[in-house]
Amino acid sequence: MTTHVSAVTDGTTRVFMWEEDARIEVRNLGGEIVIEANAAGLKTLAGHLLTLAQDGTPDDAHLHLEDSNGLEEGSVGLVLERCDDE
Repeated sequence: MTTHVSAVTDGTTRVFMWEEDARIEVRNLGGEIVIEANAAGLKTLAGHLLTLAQDGTPDDAHLHLEDSNGLEEGSVGLVLERCDDE
């Protein structure tokens, strides 16, 4: 079973899916960010990135992940954002 979240940006619908039993934790260690995840969590993150990379996805499309939204409790927030500007 997976969890689906649909987001509409500029009239384009993108579906973000979470694998069953996905566990993702994000920690800020001062000089570096650590993203720790189980296999399902890594597949989930990879899927999110591929969704943002799809043709037709507008610049600045993004997904917010927080400890109340997709991340383990105590995680720092993580934003995955598409930016095609150089």
